[in-house]
Amino acid sequence: MSENTEAATLWWLYLVRTADGSLYTGISTDVQRRFAEHENKDKKNKGAKALRGKAPLRLVFQIVVGNKSDALKLEYKVKQLSRAQKEELIGLDAELMKFETWLQTKR
Repeated sequence: MSENTEAATLWWLYLVRTADGSLYTGISTDVQRRFAEHENKDKKNKGAKALRGKAPLRLVFQIVVGNKSDALKLEYKVKQLSRAQKEELIGLDAELMKFETWLQTKR
């Protein structure tokens, strides 16, 4: 991948709900592809180990973040949230400005 292509790649933050109601937080440049990997329908085991054996999975939240560095920082922040706060997050419209404002109130 060239430097220009890498710089132009948009990263997303997403949350997946498992069959037992747990929430998994991840980042990707292609949420649909990554979710399919988590579902492991192709039996290639490219999904997160934390999600194995927890099907069915549901993609419950996704938001475009920007570059990889920002996505990693945001993923860390979301992983620090309580379950109740993550549930509140899922209820928000997936608009980054609303999300950032909401996240500021959770510190």
